[in-house]
Amino acid sequence: MSSDYDATEFIDGDFQSHRSPHSAVPPGGGQPPRAPTREEVDAKVSEAQQKLAELKRVQEELERERAALEETRRRQTECRTGREEMVQNLTRGLGLLTEAEFAARSDAEQMAKALTGLREALQKVQAIREEEWTRDNFSVELTRALTVLENARMEWNSARLKFPVLAGQAPGAAAASPTSAPAVSLASHSFGQLCRLGLGLTWPVGVAVFLGLLLGLLLRR
Repeated sequence: MSSDYDATEFIDGDFQSHRSPHSAVPPGGGQPPRAPTREEVDAKVSEAQQKLAELKRVQEELERERAALEETRRRQTECRTGREEMVQNLTRGLGLLTEAEFAARSDAEQMAKALTGLREALQKVQAIREEEWTRDNFSVELTRALTVLENARMEWNSARLKFPVLAGQAPGAAAASPTSAPAVSLASHSFGQLCRLGLGLTWPVGVAVFLGLLLGLLLRR
């Protein structure tokens, strides 16, 4: 019988492999970790609340920054759109006013020429002195006076055609369509009134046709 002692003969390997990890002895043979105290939990909660407050502050700051950036983008868009709009409007306005200025300048030049012609014609008409005519120059002076009057009349009629104000019309009256007034008056009548109006306008034609046919029948007889 052997006298040597083997300690592993009394250790169950299966039992050792199925032991709970909580029953294991911590390294160094110390005590297992203790549960957190209320003070430690309160400290953790306070720390978490501080972190949440900090995150909320950062979020609010980012929201303000985002709102400022969106406002800047809106103003930039408004500036770009307004610039394009004003460039287009001002360019069109300059073109229209330039054309209107040219037309007004041309009208002013024509008016200045008309004024000069009217003044000269007036002076020539006023220079006619019938009381200074004699029997010897009567025919010549009369012919000259009639020529002056004819030239003055032509000058006056030409000015009246160019400037409606000389004919007693408003400056914008010439641009009005002469057919616009009858259209409005006809539109204000009812269908029966229009029929009576049409009959009143066409009955002379009907009577003339009837008389023509009657006259033709009489001539055939």
